[in-house]
Amino acid sequence: MSAAYAVGEAVAVLAEINITPVNPPQMEKFVNLVNYLAWFVSLAGIAALIYGGGKFGWERWHGGAVESPKIILGALFGGIIATSAGPIMNAVVSGG
Repeated sequence: MSAAYAVGEAVAVLAEINITPVNPPQMEKFVNLVNYLAWFVSLAGIAALIYGGGKFGWERWHGGAVESPKIILGALFGGIIATSAGPIMNAVVSGG
């Protein structure tokens, strides 16, 4: 028996194995926790935008250092990263 024939037989046997994916135990609770965290991140981003807008108005009327555009840009970039994290992970996990 040659090595190529043995490898071919092994591949044929492995090709016949049928695997059905199953969720781990307590997966519903973990998904629920992730959904709550996603809502918290969204609300924190909205709060940061409101705070940055209020600070921008305060700085406009009273003068002083202009820090509010940094806050607003940080909230916007953070929101972009937070909302794109899910699709990026799906692409990494699925390999496509």
